[in-house]
Amino acid sequence: VTAGAESATAAPGVLQAIAAADFVLLPPSNPVVSIGVILAVPGIAEAVSSTTVVGVSPLIAGTPVRGMAAACLAAIGVQSTAAAVAAHYGPALLDGWLVDTADASAVDAPELAGIAVRAIPLYMTDVAATAAIARSAIDLAQELSR
Repeated sequence: VTAGAESATAAPGVLQAIAAADFVLLPPSNPVVSIGVILAVPGIAEAVSSTTVVGVSPLIAGTPVRGMAAACLAAIGVQSTAAAVAAHYGPALLDGWLVDTADASAVDAPELAGIAVRAIPLYMTDVAATAAIARSAIDLAQELSR
């Protein structure tokens, strides 16, 4: 999936923008072919890891809301659960992780030690629900940045 990433370079200003950021939010995107490809570019994961990072799970009750995340995760040997995706990213990258209330057991999952996990409704049913998810991610990032 990341073929050629080792010879890629971050676009001008990207590493500086990450370094200047108060925090980084990882959207509920495919952790393999979206987020994983970006993090595979030399310097990106290191830059992101140097700030507070909060991610939003792309899975709800073990199922991707949209797309092929389950197949991609299976291809790299990661289970299709919110907890497994957070563990895949790991505490070296993630400071916080939002999961759906259906996955609330991830809040106390031992494999997520070192990651602040919160369970909230994650279905983006309308603008207000989507804004509430974004607000929760920002709130958690600000809490963890203090």
